[in-house]
Amino acid sequence: MEFIPAKTIISGYTENNPWFGNNYNMNIYKGCCHGCIYCDSRSECYRIDEFDKVRAKENTLAIIARELKSKRRTGVIGMGAMSDPYNPFEEQYRLTRGALELINTHRFGVSIATKSDLVTRDIDLLSSIKKHSPVLVKLTVTTADDALCSKIEPYAPVASRRFKAVRELSLNGIFTGILLMPVLPFLEDNEDNISNIIDLAYENGTKFIYPAFGVTLRQNQREWFYNKIDEHFPSIRQKYVIQYGNSYKCSSPRAKELWKFFKSRCDQLGILYKMADIINEYQQNYLYEQISMF
Repeated sequence: MEFIPAKTIISGYTENNPWFGNNYNMNIYKGCCHGCIYCDSRSECYRIDEFDKVRAKENTLAIIARELKSKRRTGVIGMGAMSDPYNPFEEQYRLTRGALELINTHRFGVSIATKSDLVTRDIDLLSSIKKHSPVLVKLTVTTADDALCSKIEPYAPVASRRFKAVRELSLNGIFTGILLMPVLPFLEDNEDNISNIIDLAYENGTKFIYPAFGVTLRQNQREWFYNKIDEHFPSIRQKYVIQYGNSYKCSSPRAKELWKFFKSRCDQLGILYKMADIINEYQQNYLYEQISMF
């Protein structure tokens, strides 16, 4: 794996962030090798050359240690916004694990987004962090069908492995849920798929499911997506072209009825799905205090 220069890794502080209550963002790796056909991070605006090649930032843990020590306020550090913190290289290099050790030492919280069951390796550290700060794990699942999953997210662990990870994390007291996004129009936006995901999530102890019934497409990402659609689902591209043209936001034509079905089923099972409720539930027992410069 290639290592690239970096001056900073952790973003500045954000208060009342509506995205899962993250106060900071951290991306240890650049690029991703999961090969998901829909990935927005592939877009030109992010300027990530050779996106499918995973690189890590030089002196990652030293930089993180320095930055955590200098932060005036503790808070929740989001991991997984631009690249998966549990890509296959993490098993060998353990940079995400090292970052979690530092997060624990400096008494920050963490919010992780991943498609990998490798996250269960670090349950011991997540449990330690949970003693003093909020901990949230989100596993992305867009289909409950492993065969379809292998075409849409070809190099990520299949959905059944992710559901098992949800179960293991939940049994160990980690606040864990599902990112049900994107739900690809004409492929995944049907009640059977949504119902199967909800039922499997519930059976494995999920606390929440946060959905987006549609996908975003822009710039070169759209071409990549269409090429992969042609490869695996040759009748689908034309439906996208007719329905969306060059629109960035491609909501499912069935979004309203799916939302109604999803909401009713989650209410029935006691699964959270509103962002404010999710943030409140996993952060409610923790208070952050600003550290005075003086």
